Amino acid sequence: MPTSLRSAFPIAVDADLIGEYPAQTKSGGGYFYDAVLEYRVWVHPHDGGEDLYDGDDYYCAFATFEEASAYSRETAGAEQPLVLVRQDECINEPEPGRYEHHTGERLTEWRVEWLEGSKRTPSSIPDFLQRHGSPALNS
Repeated sequence: MPTSLRSAFPIAVDADLIGEYPAQTKSGGGYFYDAVLEYRVWVHPHDGGEDLYDGDDYYCAFATFEEASAYSRETAGAEQPLVLVRQDECINEPEPGRYEHHTGERLTEWRVEWLEGSKRTPSSIPDFLQRHGSPALNS
């Protein structure tokens, strides 16, 4: 990936893997992320997008938010960009207000604005659990 890429948000960690991640992933959650994998723009033929897959929705993947945003604005039937993140550790909330420390890789699509202040550090999860009165359970 060219080192000259600039973005208001983190750039995808591996340009060679953009577009290679599974289309079906988790959606939202976890509170923290470890890596940005790609920015996705989902296109819906039933909303005027080009029909490339017999009427099925599809996405185009990009290294930067700005590339994804430009594509979204210029493409009929396109949604606003989402970001695919990898979580090596995250917060699971099995019921409202009950939080658990979860370890193990999880891929999930997030709204781009959720990236702000959500990059996991060694103290992110313990601090979160302490603030919310939850024990530091690992699952």
